[in-house]
Amino acid sequence: MAEIAVNYVLDKLTALLQDEMQLHREVKDEAQMIADELERIKAFLRDADEIEDRSHEAVAWVKLVREVANDIEDALDEYNLRVTRPPGGDLLASLQNITPSIKKIIARHQIATEIQRIKFRVLSIAEGHDRFRPENPMADIKIAPKTWHSRRQDALLLEEADLVGIEIPKKELIGWLLQGDTEREVVSVVGMGGLGKTTLVKKVYDDAEVKLQFKYRAWITVSTSFNMEELLKDLVRQLYKVKRKPVPQEVEGMNEAQLRTKINSFLQQKKYLIVLDDVWHIGDWDAVKLAFPKNSGSRVMLTTRHAEVASASCMDFNSDVTKVYPLNPLSPEESWTLFCRKTFEKNRSPDSNWKTASESILGRCEGLPLAIVAISGVLATKSIDEWDIIQRSLADGLQENDRLKSIKKILSLSYYDLPYYLKSCFLYLSIFPDYHPIDKMRLIRLWIAEGFVKAKEGMTLEEVAEAYFDELLNRNLIQVAGTTGEGRIKTCRIHDLLREIIIRKSSDQNFLTIVRENVMLPEKVRRLSIQKSMQDVQDKQRKSRLRSLLMFRRVDSQSKSYNPILHPLDLKLLKVLDLEGAPLEIFPNEIFKLIHLKYLSLRSTKIKIIPSSIGNLQNLETLDLKNTCVTALPAEISRLQKLRHLLVYRYEVQSYAHINSKYGFKATAHITRLQSLQKLCFIEADHGGNDIIKELGCLNQLRRLGIVNFRTENGVALCSSIDKLNNLRALSITSIEEDEIINLDCLSYPPRFLQRLYLTGKLEKFPHWISSLHSLAKLSLKWSQLRDDPVKSLQDLPNLAQLEFLQVYEGETLHFKAEGFQKLKILSLDKMDGLKTVIVDVGAMPLLEKLILQRCKLLHSLPSGIEHLRKLKLLEFWDMPAELIMTIRLGIEGGDYWKVEHVPEINTTYWTDGGWDVYSLYRSIDSENPAPTRSPYWK
Repeated sequence: MAEIAVNYVLDKLTALLQDEMQLHREVKDEAQMIADELERIKAFLRDADEIEDRSHEAVAWVKLVREVANDIEDALDEYNLRVTRPPGGDLLASLQNITPSIKKIIARHQIATEIQRIKFRVLSIAEGHDRFRPENPMADIKIAPKTWHSRRQDALLLEEADLVGIEIPKKELIGWLLQGDTEREVVSVVGMGGLGKTTLVKKVYDDAEVKLQFKYRAWITVSTSFNMEELLKDLVRQLYKVKRKPVPQEVEGMNEAQLRTKINSFLQQKKYLIVLDDVWHIGDWDAVKLAFPKNSGSRVMLTTRHAEVASASCMDFNSDVTKVYPLNPLSPEESWTLFCRKTFEKNRSPDSNWKTASESILGRCEGLPLAIVAISGVLATKSIDEWDIIQRSLADGLQENDRLKSIKKILSLSYYDLPYYLKSCFLYLSIFPDYHPIDKMRLIRLWIAEGFVKAKEGMTLEEVAEAYFDELLNRNLIQVAGTTGEGRIKTCRIHDLLREIIIRKSSDQNFLTIVRENVMLPEKVRRLSIQKSMQDVQDKQRKSRLRSLLMFRRVDSQSKSYNPILHPLDLKLLKVLDLEGAPLEIFPNEIFKLIHLKYLSLRSTKIKIIPSSIGNLQNLETLDLKNTCVTALPAEISRLQKLRHLLVYRYEVQSYAHINSKYGFKATAHITRLQSLQKLCFIEADHGGNDIIKELGCLNQLRRLGIVNFRTENGVALCSSIDKLNNLRALSITSIEEDEIINLDCLSYPPRFLQRLYLTGKLEKFPHWISSLHSLAKLSLKWSQLRDDPVKSLQDLPNLAQLEFLQVYEGETLHFKAEGFQKLKILSLDKMDGLKTVIVDVGAMPLLEKLILQRCKLLHSLPSGIEHLRKLKLLEFWDMPAELIMTIRLGIEGGDYWKVEHVPEINTTYWTDGGWDVYSLYRSIDSENPAPTRSPYWK
């Protein structure tokens, strides 16, 4: 991983040598000497990284290299800080212009002194590696080309390959949950990390029969660093979401005792199932248990690593039998099945050459699913010769009987096997708390801002970072946590055992410091992850080396000041600042001094105004102001020539979405000077009008563009711009009113790579060019008011996976013809006021999984042919006619129940008295017999 730091410093040294022609010749020569020595050192770093787990000397040497690289970076950044004048024409800037030569002379003297000092350290390190450079056991191995057997689908969906041996414990746990109407009970699953406790309980939680019995369900991840108040608030939010009612505003101000009382009151007379995942201490259970009333038939499920937590929780609630399920390792047969599925290509088994090595390695995994999956991720990319090396290298860590240490050894092997450029990216995942889903795009932007992503010819940095992400996914080091309707990965997570390993490595390498409680910061802190409160940082020393500060908990719920966030720290060299959710109302002036800043997120704060001094941040690449109160940006934003992602918007949705529920910002014409922009969301077209719209075509790097308050007269100008945006992947246009026409008929060259299109507003006719968007995966049309059936123009799109219609078509019939919509998985039809009939031919939408029918008042019967949709998993009705719902009730003579009996889950929802009332019909379906395993009933 030190190679990343060295590469980064070499780039900076090269820039210094090229740009600073006035440096003294001696200084330039010494800087060049340092660069040359670092180039030589870099040649040894990759070998050292691969063996550092087996050589203390290698660890020590790599540490020295990393520290000197960091010191060089600090010196260069300090130098740039001193010689860079902030842009602008104010009085202070004018005064600073009077003596720039004096400042530069002083700065050059200081950098000369520092370079002289660093030179001797670099020479000492360069001489030292020859004395103890260990032999690299893999140096003589000819590495076979790596072929990635794609595991994207394994990650997107929890396949049976990850669930070997789960059916028996699943069946027993479901039996414990459903048997009898006893008073509230606790069911606990206990076992060491990596056994699959969470996976097992999640399958139980999502089981159709369990859903049928428990209307009120919630899943809470406790973990080691949870905040009880936030945990209880999350539980309240989940329960109110089930009821389709907004969370009362007073909940945010409640303390723990009040929240427990609120939950207890809400759950009275209700049959509930609450899962508390990853409970570590009996005190954690004691703090939450009083929130659960003694309702008949209700259940609480726990997963924990500690037997005393499992037994204590059951003894508190259960009247007779202690329902603790100890989860055991997989049997040898189950382990072999899992190993083969994850290591070898589908329908292929290992031959005799591979089998001996397979059995030896697998035997050392001792039936732990996580270890098997992790080691499989390494082996799947290796030749048979490399398998033998891996088999031998495992021996050192597997000689002891301590299973946890053995598993950590195996999992660490996955880390050491990573290419050098992925090690920093993987360690960076430890910056996120274990309870926090990791947003993929946020992660990618952070990687880039940190300097982990190396440019490749013909690819953007974001595309390179996506390739990094996919490689970690293929190695089973990260898991998909959430996806969009069209199948894009939205969030990811990392297993808790892997997190423990990389947190330790991050700390050992001074890569990251995590604040969870009262701590004294280390002497040299480069990245700081605040996971509790800045008040817990009891350190008066200013940390000038800090490069990244991310906060994942509200700093002080009683304070409206930013001082508790930034005051204890010296941030002058900061590159990343993420204060999402902080209690900020005024933009902190300290930020304007951070000239090295590349990533700034003030998402979900209460900031209203961005001062003109934002122009000082000329290295900024990401500015995230989503869900703030910002409505305009100053003209000085145009100075940020490196800005790539500009997010300034918020949503305000009550019951149903309305056309004015999305708010953007008032932009000036200067916005089109930001030539590096890739994401621009959302600009208000009624402010600046065609003058801005016409110039958007200059932003030829744009991947995503969002426009709100669009007017008909903007159409020609926008078409002219879109014709030039060849890299566009997502386009969103929202009219200023429902009857305002979106006129895009004159578009000559629709962006051929467009994947997502959102058109919200009236269309005089269906845009002809949409049917040529072969990359389109998601299409959302709202308030289109078309008179011709749009389905005809869309059915042949080869990659369309999600289709949303809201008040799109005024006709009486929608006809989905045979062979149409071959990739469609989600279809939503909302407020089609004239719609009376929906026809689905045999062969249409063969992959459809989710069908939503909403507010179609004249549709009194199921879509004709719905019985052909054999992949359908979820059917939802929202404010649909009672006559339609009656037709699918079991036992109604002449009804349509037979058409949907294959659908595992059916929901019907109505808006009444300011909230949603949900009636659900769940089914368990036998894979060989599509008849329900039990008679369904309405809840």
